[in-house]
Amino acid sequence: TVTTTGGKTIQQAIDDAHPGDRIVVEKGTYAEQLTISKNGISLIGHEATLSVPGTPFHNTCSGLAGPDVTNQVDPTVDTQAGICITGTDVSLARWEFEHRKFNSVGSTVKEVSVKGFTVNGFGLGVAVVGARDTTVSGNTLIDNNFYGALTVGSKNTVFKHNTVYSTPLPFPFIRVIGICMDDRNPVSVHHNEISNYWVGLCLQTNEANVYENRVHDTCIGAYVDPNVDGAKVHDNDISGTGANCRAPDGSANPIFGGQVYGIVMSGAINTVVKGNNIHDKLGLGYGIAIMDDASGAVASGNLVEKNSVTGNEIDIHVETIGKKNVVKKNNICASSFPSGLCK
Repeated sequence: TVTTTGGKTIQQAIDDAHPGDRIVVEKGTYAEQLTISKNGISLIGHEATLSVPGTPFHNTCSGLAGPDVTNQVDPTVDTQAGICITGTDVSLARWEFEHRKFNSVGSTVKEVSVKGFTVNGFGLGVAVVGARDTTVSGNTLIDNNFYGALTVGSKNTVFKHNTVYSTPLPFPFIRVIGICMDDRNPVSVHHNEISNYWVGLCLQTNEANVYENRVHDTCIGAYVDPNVDGAKVHDNDISGTGANCRAPDGSANPIFGGQVYGIVMSGAINTVVKGNNIHDKLGLGYGIAIMDDASGAVASGNLVEKNSVTGNEIDIHVETIGKKNVVKKNNICASSFPSGLCK
């Protein structure tokens, strides 16, 4: 076990550690960004908070979410992650939208775990890139503008028992995504609480397993991206609409549009949406939606079963030319498009 004592920074402790070491960080606020690229490192915070340092440190995760357009001094500077778990010799595509896409990794970092930290005010709270068997658990990720947590180009990432939230911003601004997974499958995201983001859960990984999360006061609870195959979204509680999803007069948000969904499959295929409780998505809100994507991706083979969908403006909405989408045995459902899906 390595502890951060004697004036040593957390990053110095990580740099001095050997693969497999356990690093314990005591209570306090640390103006640091952290990079972990050694196998088997276990980083444990005891009421430890990371805040944005005065001078950013460049690593794999710098610019992962593009430029930091929230920076009032220079909106062209890179976004930064509070904790960056990264393999070596990572190649990423140029940023176009949301985050940079993964190309390759020279050496994968394995079996890193991070627990017990508060990460406050970064572009990304925790980012995992080119890693395997990473566990991020029991952390509090506050006001990280673009992503609370993001995993890209990794395998067997687990995000569990984290609290990811954004404090309200003036209209029309909304922090972007709570937890997003864009991995070389599989990935597991469970028992997290996410609130006040535009999108709570972003699924861009085939066969992602997303369950028993509580997502509230978002514009979109869970978004399954075009062509994502075989994701499972089950036993989650998704409720409420964020204050800035629509303008006070009910018109669309000029930055984010006016979409309000509990769970949406946009050109996704073979998704299983089961056992979720989705309620009170108001402001032209849909509880569950299956639709074709504007890119041309067609939603097909999706199953919506045994969900409780209530108090939404439209509980279930299906609008696709795709085949083999099945909606059945949803426990509480009052309204649908087309009609008859609540039977």
